[in-house]
Amino acid sequence: VLFVGSYDHTVKLFDARMKSSVMTIDHGQPVESVLLFPSGGLLVSAGGRYVKVWDVLKGGQLLVSLKNHHKTVTCLCLNSSGQRLLSGSLDRHVKIYSTTSYKVVHSFNYATSILSLALSPEDETIVVGMTNGVLNVKHRKPEERKEKSQKRQPAYRTYVKGRTYMPKQEDFCVSKPVKRVLRKYDKLLKSFQSSKALDAVLEPPIRLYTPEVTVAVMQELHRRGTLRSALAGRDEKQINLLLTFVARRVIEPRFTPVLVTVADMITDIYQPVVGQSAIVDRQFLKLQEAIGKEIDYQEELLEVLGMMDTLFATFTQKKATYLDEKKSNGLTETTETNMND
Repeated sequence: VLFVGSYDHTVKLFDARMKSSVMTIDHGQPVESVLLFPSGGLLVSAGGRYVKVWDVLKGGQLLVSLKNHHKTVTCLCLNSSGQRLLSGSLDRHVKIYSTTSYKVVHSFNYATSILSLALSPEDETIVVGMTNGVLNVKHRKPEERKEKSQKRQPAYRTYVKGRTYMPKQEDFCVSKPVKRVLRKYDKLLKSFQSSKALDAVLEPPIRLYTPEVTVAVMQELHRRGTLRSALAGRDEKQINLLLTFVARRVIEPRFTPVLVTVADMITDIYQPVVGQSAIVDRQFLKLQEAIGKEIDYQEELLEVLGMMDTLFATFTQKKATYLDEKKSNGLTETTETNMND
């Protein structure tokens, strides 16, 4: 079997047992070089700015077309293992492709245009022929073996040195700066991952022991305008967790303003799914009961405040009347004394 590339844009396959070509592949550009993989199933053609890979076993089907050169590709070469494909071009570059992904993994730059290239059997040397008549030979650098240096371990007294020293009054003590490590939810907020940040603060250690952190993150998400998107798109288990937390903590005065807003958004978002899950419905009823109790507490507080305002107003009027009477009595006594004199 023989492959021939031509300036008529075609690559022809000839069989010595046949009188004419048995396969014709149209490259689309004047063909400069052809290369057959060791397996015999893939063929590479170079011409124009293109390097094309063909599947011979499928009748010359095009697998990939590479356009990484700026001028005509003149030569092709494979390494010994067939894992790297090399192409030289008039643009003074040699490109090295991976035959698994056909992406450029390395590139060489030369002084003038390249006409031919070859690799040594051990892939240690690359030889390039150029238009100026120069034959360039490059050798791979030998891998330097890193010898393990045997370092002497410091003595024990090195570790305990200075531990018993007590600073004097004139000494200037330099403390080591403490590196601040961001919490998981802080990192997620910093990277604008709202839903994941809310999930992080709903974990049991934070939700149960530091609920103020959970509410603070909710408040920050509401300030950014991303709270609704963070609450949306949750499954039955996550909705149940959210409703349980809100129903339990909404009666706490320090959390009430934020959690009422959260409860309003949850109700608005998941109202269409009410009646589809008994667990979620039960939590909605608990939330309704908790908010109802909170409303009753607020009404009772308003009544108490009204009574206290009335009492304060009464005390103020009595005090003012007493002062007026005292002033008027003093004024009378003074007048009477002056008249007697």
